[in-house]
Amino acid sequence: MSTVLPSLGAGVVFGLALAAPPGPMNAVIAEESVVRGWSAGTRAGLGAMSADALFFVLAALGLVAFVNQFPTLQALMVGVGGVLMLYFAYGAAQEMDTTFREAADPHADSAGFSKAFVLALTNPYQILFWLTIGVGLLETGTVDVLSHMPYLGESLSNLLIVQTGSPALIIGFFTGITIWATGFPAALVAAEKRVDSFAPTVAAVSALVLGGFGVGFIWDAVQSLVL
Repeated sequence: MSTVLPSLGAGVVFGLALAAPPGPMNAVIAEESVVRGWSAGTRAGLGAMSADALFFVLAALGLVAFVNQFPTLQALMVGVGGVLMLYFAYGAAQEMDTTFREAADPHADSAGFSKAFVLALTNPYQILFWLTIGVGLLETGTVDVLSHMPYLGESLSNLLIVQTGSPALIIGFFTGITIWATGFPAALVAAEKRVDSFAPTVAAVSALVLGGFGVGFIWDAVQSLVL
């Protein structure tokens, strides 16, 4: 029990640290939340997490590590991810004039789930994570949890080192992602109810974020294929 709780807690922190920073997936979750409500935003978050779960299974089977042997395939996946982000950026831009839940329909939630799931499957950040760190989570050893947090990792290194290969660590990891996938949309919806113009603003920011990442990923893919 003395090792289970720390590993579980570390997994939660790890999941939150990877899920929380701004990026293309949170842009999709934010757009779905303020335009269609908490349920749609949560389903979008769970769609992204479902992709992580799939990558986890593939990593356990050794298939994700196999992809690492083919740089051209990786570059093509990055390029596809960039194109998808541009497509979703266009969709977000079209919703800039939409008020909260105005676009709601019986299929909105499932559409948000599918959008996030497909985008996550081609998100280079998630792919690279499971090709490297994610595979390491399954092997017996140690991991410097906070050092992998985007933007702040270097300053937080050596603060939380835990044992890998533990089921408690994996359970905690996905628990942390679940907390963010449900809590982030709730916070956005609560803020939107107080500010009428919040939905168009988030849609505009989402479009900019997705578009920026899309262009960047396509550029990286082209450079990798040319070089």
